[in-house]
Amino acid sequence: MTDCLLPEDIVALAAKVIAANAAQGRRVVLAESCTGGLVAAALTEIAGSSAVLDRSFVTYSNEAKQGLLGVPEEIIDTFGAVSIACAWAMAQGALKNSNADVAVSISGIAGPDGGTPQKPVGLVVFARAERGSEAIEAEERRFEAKGRADVRRQATRVALDLLMPGSTLGDET
Repeated sequence: MTDCLLPEDIVALAAKVIAANAAQGRRVVLAESCTGGLVAAALTEIAGSSAVLDRSFVTYSNEAKQGLLGVPEEIIDTFGAVSIACAWAMAQGALKNSNADVAVSISGIAGPDGGTPQKPVGLVVFARAERGSEAIEAEERRFEAKGRADVRRQATRVALDLLMPGSTLGDET
């Protein structure tokens, strides 16, 4: 592809996501933190993405997670913003505040600072929620930290994979 804002492999994956979801008439919503809107940017590189992408929430701060997505303060205080509980609440809040069929959320520590021994740089948590399902799909992944941009690119790829119909957490990309 020419004239792309993002790396070609990410745009190619986004094209697959748009085509697969459009074929099933599915709408998606995102709740992004450490990726800062990169997943939505990848999807909107594709002509026709408006038929699939309902909306995207970039909730970088804890206050945004609480105010826009309804993440309870207790979850952030108890487990932190980079936690399964927070990612799940983000996905649920995105679904509740949209017309989408599936939500994917991303929260993590891209670095170079902010990591701890328990939550190192490169730790990213994902959650996926589908309208009408009570199933909890959430997991954390630890990406080899080759710099902030690399962690964000890897997280974007995983999130795009999770938007594919039939995908589940735990599928390796």
